Amino acid sequence: MTKLSVIKASGKRAKFNANKIIRTCMRAGTTRKRANQIVKKILEKLPDNSTTIDVYKLVLKELATDNSAVFHRYRLKESLMNLGPAGFHFESFMTKVFQNYGYNIEGTGKFYQGKCIRHEIDISGTDPDKRKILIECKYHNHRGIFTKLKESLYTHARFIDLQDKFEKEMLVTNTKISRDAKSYASCIGQKLLAWRFPKDNGLEQIIQQKGLYPITILMLKLSELDAFSANNIIFAKDLVDVDTYTISKKTNISLTRLKRLQNLVNEII
Repeated sequence: MTKLSVIKASGKRAKFNANKIIRTCMRAGTTRKRANQIVKKILEKLPDNSTTIDVYKLVLKELATDNSAVFHRYRLKESLMNLGPAGFHFESFMTKVFQNYGYNIEGTGKFYQGKCIRHEIDISGTDPDKRKILIECKYHNHRGIFTKLKESLYTHARFIDLQDKFEKEMLVTNTKISRDAKSYASCIGQKLLAWRFPKDNGLEQIIQQKGLYPITILMLKLSELDAFSANNIIFAKDLVDVDTYTISKKTNISLTRLKRLQNLVNEII
């Protein structure tokens, strides 16, 4: 049992968690045997008090020698954090995710008049049970940041002011969510969707279940990301069904490059 310590993105010190790396590698598609080998190699190279980013980079370096699809799937959390800087909006990505799960989305950034003030709601529509739902999105592009109680309170305050228009409320974030936010949401009946939460159906799981990986998982050039964004290609799997000749003309990305990306996406999903 190793006594190695690592420094988390929040600055806090924690024990090196080999099981966490093994689970994440296996979720990305590698075998338990290979995941154990990766942990062993990391322990041989990692000095005490390294950061979790150092660990992440070492895991990626090991996976880069394996299956390319596993390497890319392991980058899911990073690819979600790259949505904003890449010109994609987290709200737009989540709108398409919800649509794939039977939600009827009426709009993003739509304004509604409440009892007291006018509100701009990130995502609004009806859930699979045909109930009107208000969805607020909290996006972070840095590791170690939790979505906290104030975001849950903020979402609920809007819901209260708009109760004549909505029956349900939800807070969605691409990072982890604090214990207080979970407790408060549970008490008031607010639905939460976050990284690793709910435990058996968190954001990463609903993405993986239907292969809804963001286009940013492909480690594209900035010019390619801009071109795909301009053509409303948000999911990586959107590339599989497009006419490559048409997209090549619209984006100035070569047919050869597009074919390679399509092959990679097919491996990932």
